[in-house]
Amino acid sequence: MNPAEWRLRLELAACYRVFDALGWTELVFNHITLRVPGTPDTFLINPFGLNYNEVTARNLVRIGLDGTPAEPTSHPVNRAGFVIHSAIHGARQDAHCVMHIHTTAGIAVACKQAGLGHDDFYGAELFGDVAYHDFEGITVHDGEGPRLAASLGGRRVMILRNHGLLGTGCNVFNAFRWMWTLQRACEVQVMADSLRGANVPLSDAVRLSCARDAAAFEPRDQLERMLFWSVLRKAGLDLRALV
Repeated sequence: MNPAEWRLRLELAACYRVFDALGWTELVFNHITLRVPGTPDTFLINPFGLNYNEVTARNLVRIGLDGTPAEPTSHPVNRAGFVIHSAIHGARQDAHCVMHIHTTAGIAVACKQAGLGHDDFYGAELFGDVAYHDFEGITVHDGEGPRLAASLGGRRVMILRNHGLLGTGCNVFNAFRWMWTLQRACEVQVMADSLRGANVPLSDAVRLSCARDAAAFEPRDQLERMLFWSVLRKAGLDLRALV
């Protein structure tokens, strides 16, 4: 295996441990995928049936956009994960990493007709950058793939209505930063809406300024890497477990 792919496998395996540490897990369901360098039509995905803390660099499965394993593997791939992630990877060349989660706060906001608000610190950072996709049932049908990609368009994150959250990025660290922001925005919104009294609205000018300042960290990824590795340090992960 070339060193570039091995490095990305380690980063993706670490990301599964980050999600596990944060509680962004749904038993053996949901996925984080990463495009393989030099082979734009293949990506890495978790073996179906393993917990997130059991994913390693070696047992990640490399599959093509058509769902066919690109290398020998004894592990199956979840059909729903393939449909969602292959559609985004295939349509967005800049989406090297794609994340999908079913957190309680994320699904709760996805069930609200108005969707995500932009009147808090985190929601404002995502102003103008949140897409929506209407629920069509369990995503196991190929025909939904193009509609998923069309719903996302050029935006960074998407709320799958009545379903969950999706995030994209140029690498694992970048995608994690924006997924974390989206998840925090959902958590804050759920808590704020549970309190009596009206929420304080922000003007579009303030929202735009906040979103612009948040995005100003790109393309430098120092902050994104710091956020990512801080979670692993807090979890006390032995990096040898990623192999």
